[in-house]
This record gives sequence, structure tokens and C-alpha cells, in this order.
Amino acid sequence: MENEHILLEGAYLALTIERLCYQLIERHGEFENSCMVGIQWRGAIFAERLHQTLQTILPNVTIPFGKMDVTFYRDDFRMHETPLKAHPNEMGFILTNKRVILIDDVLYSGRTTRAALDALQHYGRPQQVELLTLVDRRFNRSLPIRPDYVGITVDALNEAYVKVEWQHLHGQDRILFFNHK
Repeated sequence: MENEHILLEGAYLALTIERLCYQLIERHGEFENSCMVGIQWRGAIFAERLHQTLQTILPNVTIPFGKMDVTFYRDDFRMHETPLKAHPNEMGFILTNKRVILIDDVLYSGRTTRAALDALQHYGRPQQVELLTLVDRRFNRSLPIRPDYVGITVDALNEAYVKVEWQHLHGQDRILFFNHK
């Protein structure tokens, strides 16, 4: 793609993830009534990394972790010309009266988050839902959704693209910014 810029990579990305973990610890303590839910599929990859880092920081604490697909909750799922492929849900717990940390990699229009809020209801009625995102593209919101925890904020217009790459999938950890103009 043209005009590629690296926004964050390697050790700096790891520091951002660690900072987010400590912010979660400040609000959730030992996660007695809290759980983490990653939005499939890219948000779940980021959520796994967060969960692993938290488990390293708090080795004696068990934090319930799940992955949830929102494909069929999206308001645009019928607009695709080819059939969509959903990822499996991995939710081994009920959300009733829990503090849910909903996790996605990039917050763009807010539509995925809105779909996730609808999907969460199938697992019970949470006490609270917080949104954690690695990248907040704040100028592109279509819905009144904002994250409670943010790795980095990117001021990008619609013609720009933000991509998160991970070591185990792409060979390195980094956040890329592409401008199509």
C-alpha cells in the first residue's frame, strides 16, 4: 500500500500493552468479578495478548477470558455479495452481574462495538461493560461509542487504513498506517 507509516512496533507496542494491563489492574484489582471478552477475530488476538500479559503480572489470579463473534449482529452483514464466515465463540462463562472488559484492536465507526454489545446479551446481563481498544480512530465514529482504555489515538480520515500485525501471524508486532491518497 502507498504511504505506509509505522505508528508503533516491537518494544514500544509491548509497553503500550503493559500500560493497558496496569490500567486494568488499577480499576479491577484482582479481577474478582471481572472478565475479558475479545471480539473475533482481530480483537480476540489482541485480547489474548493482553490476557497473557496480565497473567504474567498477576500469576496467582484467574481472569475469565472469552472470544465472541459478532458477524451476524452487525447492521451491514446482509450487504456483502459473498457469504460471511463467522469465527467460533469461546465463552465458557456467564456474564450476569460481571464487569466485562470488551476488547477490540481498532475502534473505527463503532458498529462492531455496537454489534458486540448486542451479542453480549446472549451470555447474561453484565453489571458493567468497559471498552478497551489498541487503536482509537476518533474522527470516524458513526455511533456515540468511546473507549474506556486506549493504546494509541490516531487522527485518520476515511481514506486511511490502520492495520495491527502480530509476531506469531505476521513476523513482527506493529501498528501500520496507510493513506490511500
